[in-house]
Amino acid sequence: MLNIEHLTKTYGGKAAVQDLSLHIRPGEICAFIGHNGAGKTTTLKCCCGIQQFDSGRITVDGISVQDDPLECKRRLAYLPDNPDLYEYMTGIQYLNFIADIFAVGARERAERIRSYGDQFDLMQDLAQPISAYSHGMKQKLAIISALLHEPKLILMDEPFVGLDPLAAHQLKTLMRRFCDGGGAIFFSTHVLEVAEKLCDRVAIIRAGRLVRAGSMDEVRGDDSLEEVFLELEGTEAQA
Repeated sequence: MLNIEHLTKTYGGKAAVQDLSLHIRPGEICAFIGHNGAGKTTTLKCCCGIQQFDSGRITVDGISVQDDPLECKRRLAYLPDNPDLYEYMTGIQYLNFIADIFAVGARERAERIRSYGDQFDLMQDLAQPISAYSHGMKQKLAIISALLHEPKLILMDEPFVGLDPLAAHQLKTLMRRFCDGGGAIFFSTHVLEVAEKLCDRVAIIRAGRLVRAGSMDEVRGDDSLEEVFLELEGTEAQA
């Protein structure tokens, strides 16, 4: 579903991502782990076509992000760490705007908005302007908008930040259901416990280089994901 081959991206001569290769298959949830500035956000932006890159190749469902970026974007959804929403719109206006962009029919969008709005307890707030939303409400709206066109791949940057426990639980349930239905998810997170319990695969990046990747069981071994991450970072866990 997502194939990254030898991705390299530099800023002002400094490599943010160096020769990164990773493959995520349909049905898989893959966590992307690394400290701040390790290259996670840059990689995700390259995958969805927002960020140009210096070398390498990225394909989504077999389609090149470089050669056919529009078709790739039809097949994926991207949720940034701090979604920039049109705050002058109401929630329902924004969701209809996104549905229009992806040509989602009136019946389908109404059903999906109702379903996801109920799951995230947001239906009663969709008539309100987004400017009146809390950070958590904006995050829920962004998640719903990402699901509206039923993408094949979802890319998410720290999706659990700002969500209350119930909303976080609903998101985890949706992520699993989405991938069980044949989709794929690649998301960055600092919440290692969530990644360990939810994900099929994990990729750990350090200073722009992929230092470990594989199934959760392969990477974790007999240790916890936190222990593996701290070992790779050269940091000893404090008692």
